[in-house]
Amino acid sequence: MKTKVYIDGSEGTTGLRINERFEGRDDIEVLKIDSEKRKDPEERRKFINASDVTFLCLPDAAAIEAVSLVNPDNDHTVIIDASTAHRTEEGWAYGLPELGKEFRERIAKSQRIANPGCYAS
Repeated sequence: MKTKVYIDGSEGTTGLRINERFEGRDDIEVLKIDSEKRKDPEERRKFINASDVTFLCLPDAAAIEAVSLVNPDNDHTVIIDASTAHRTEEGWAYGLPELGKEFRERIAKSQRIANPGCYAS
């Protein structure tokens, strides 16, 4: 079974780069939203909740909104946020495993992962 991935903000630089990394992979199904509906909250909700992993490649406010679109009963979708919105947010794993064993373990088990950004990386 393929892992279903949705990239919210797939038309921006970060989203395009993530898409490039998945090209040619036969173990991943990238869910593609119609470009005319990419800012429609209900359409985004469908894609986020249908995915196994959603990457948020959005400005902070849009990333916060995207997280609010996760259905309360959704216990399967992992959110990886490339914005700064959730880096220090309670309940989010800080996505820099090199900081130590507890960081690696938390990232591996978490459904909410905040990307550390280019400066920390």
